[in-house]
Amino acid sequence: MTADSHRPRPVILGQNQYGKAENRVVRITRDGDTHHIKDLNVSVALSGDMDDVHYSGSNAHVLPTDTTKNTVYAFAKEHGIESAEQFGIHLARHFVTSQEPIRTARIRIEEYAWERIATSEGNSQFIGADEVKHSFVRKGQETRTTQITFDGEKWQIISGLKDLVVMNSTNSEFWGYVKDKYTTLKEAYDRILATEVSAKWRYNWTSDDVRMPNWEKSYEQTRKHLLQAFAETYSLSLQQTLYQMGSRIINSRSEIDEIRFSLPNKHHFLVDLEPFGLKNDNEVYFAADRPYGLIEATVIRDGVEPQIPVDMTNL
Repeated sequence: MTADSHRPRPVILGQNQYGKAENRVVRITRDGDTHHIKDLNVSVALSGDMDDVHYSGSNAHVLPTDTTKNTVYAFAKEHGIESAEQFGIHLARHFVTSQEPIRTARIRIEEYAWERIATSEGNSQFIGADEVKHSFVRKGQETRTTQITFDGEKWQIISGLKDLVVMNSTNSEFWGYVKDKYTTLKEAYDRILATEVSAKWRYNWTSDDVRMPNWEKSYEQTRKHLLQAFAETYSLSLQQTLYQMGSRIINSRSEIDEIRFSLPNKHHFLVDLEPFGLKNDNEVYFAADRPYGLIEATVIRDGVEPQIPVDMTNL
């Protein structure tokens, strides 16, 4: 054994990033008596020429994470929040163009939706009940998400949603599957199909030289096509439903090139009521929490290379 074999192998720094995570910012826009809410959870991650701070502790190239937090709130005032995507674009552009050591900014945003509370009729005893336009109830259907990445030249926008629970109470079957000595599941020719949709879709807008999409309309329409495809697909498997959802979005929205789904199968099992002398005619179910089947796949436009990381979804 030579002396060289006892020398420690060189150690180098790998990928690194830093920033302020989960900055909760609520922006109220007052249009006379009518108010509008944007409620975001913004996480900033910056990377670039950061070797020295890791090797020697020198902070000469470090923009404090507290400063990134302050920037989020200041930009909410200066730029407003037209959409989660547009707000993230403002932030990413600022960090990359204003700080030379920073080469790439990644902004992740969750948006929590609110809807206006419908108030009483005008003849209510409450004076001015028909004039209230500033009261809201938090929507519980889903959380909107987006991730904006900018390297000074190209943009990557991956938007989506999570926690959107959907169910078809019929028009779903599951049969003809592989059976071995451990298989106990009975074939189903009329079952409940339910899932909690987590979806990420990538926009083909990458350059400031091209007109960017209408982010709000795109989200609204993408969500609509997703739900319509789920409702209108006679499903022989959750995989089939997933593909129909993705293909309808790709075919309907020219600004989207790729979409990845993570669909946990929220199992509903028929309860055996025979011990009580009752017939269960697809009426009473036990909603199982776990374990659950997890179906994941990416649907892409033909000729496009997938870029959405497979680990951006649930598990």
